[in-house]
Order: sequence, then structure tokens, then C-alpha cells
Amino acid sequence: MRRRLIKFKRGKENILNLDSHHKIIFDDFRNVNLKVKADMIFADPPFGIDFMSNLGTYHRKPDALSYIEIPRVDYPNFIHSLLKWSHNVLKDNGSMWLVSGWNNLGVILSAIDQTNFLLLNHCIWKYQFGVYTKRRFTTSHYHLLLLVKNEKRYIFNKPEHYAEDVWDIKRTYQHGVKTAGNELPDELVERCVYTSTNKGDFVIDPVIGSGTTMRVCCKMGRRCIGIEKNSKISSRIKTKLGLKN
Repeated sequence: MRRRLIKFKRGKENILNLDSHHKIIFDDFRNVNLKVKADMIFADPPFGIDFMSNLGTYHRKPDALSYIEIPRVDYPNFIHSLLKWSHNVLKDNGSMWLVSGWNNLGVILSAIDQTNFLLLNHCIWKYQFGVYTKRRFTTSHYHLLLLVKNEKRYIFNKPEHYAEDVWDIKRTYQHGVKTAGNELPDELVERCVYTSTNKGDFVIDPVIGSGTTMRVCCKMGRRCIGIEKNSKISSRIKTKLGLKN
């Protein structure tokens, strides 16, 4: 993927080049115009729940991560922009995996209804434990929405013979490590990449965060471009990808 395939609306280019097939662009995805179509998009967007003001609830210190939140009032427009941008850069037979918590699931489902995407599957990721609560059930799951552009043409590699839509995958907590907020386990992203792409296919993550999608694509032989607005977590990305800071 040559540089001329990436066009910026404004601002100075800031690109981390791993090799000719793997790049991370530090910018808002809405400022990036890609001239190449993707086979799959994976997106785990910000929560939209005033996450930074709830660090105590998540048992994290304020200096333990760098996280750019989307204000609640702006969240519907942000999700709509993410879906529209993703639809434009996908191939006609492409797929999108969109991760959501329960808080803004209604906003996301409503936005999907306003696009040309088809919701093919609504999967549940069950992890081993969540934040302890006294007066409501502890939340220990996320939603993974599989979207396609064409209901008759899309890649679907079943991960096992009887593939269910509830996935029990453990989270990895790294005590004392400065992370980028909610970092997904490789196993979860691997399952999505395996299901919706083949070796050599092209994956885009427009909100790549700490770089998990890039690490998975490198391991699985997929090309990848990641986009991340928060350049302050570049050191975390390099650490996860085994690069020198």
C-alpha cells in the first residue's frame, strides 16, 4: 500500500510504517481518505459514557492510560460518521465488525438502520468478570455486530462446525502496565478476522487504539491500515507490536 493511496483532508501526515502492507495513521479517520477498498473493517470505538470521569469505577488511576472520549451529546453523530466512512471504504462483498457496550447499543443499532449495512449477526462476548456492583447485575459482556454490504456476497469462514453467537473469551488484565483503556484480547479479534477474511486480505481499523488489530493481522497474514486520533498512545502501540520506542 503506497502512500499515494492515502489522502489527508488537512494537517500534517503522521504515519507509523511497519512495512509496505502495515501502517498506522495518527489522525481522525474522518480526515483520512483511503484510495483502496478493504475486505473487512474492525472497529471498537470509544464508549461515549464519560469514561474518563469514571476511572475510579474501573479501578484505574488517572495516569494509567491516555483515552479520548466522545461526549454523550456527540455520540450519535460520531457513530453515524463511523458507519458512513466504513461503508465507503469497504468492498462490495466486505464486512464490518463493530464492538459496543450495552450503554449506547440502542444508539448504534439505530444508526445501522439508517445506513445501507445489513446486520448479519449480533454476537455476545462473555468475559470472566466485570466491575462489582451492589444494586444491579454485574456487566460482563460486550456486543459484536457483524455488518455486511451485500447479504448474498460476503466472506464467512466458520470458526468451528457448530459456531454459536455467544463467545466465552477471557480478558487479560495487565496490572501496572499503562494501557490505552479498553484493550481487547487478541483471541477475540482473531476470531473476527478469521471469520470475515482470507490470508492476504486487507483490514482497516479506523479507531485502532493500542494496536491489537494490527498485531493480529501481522500474525494472521492480513494487510492492515489502522487509524488512531490519539497520538499519545503511540508508545503503547509500538510496545504491543514489538517496536522500539
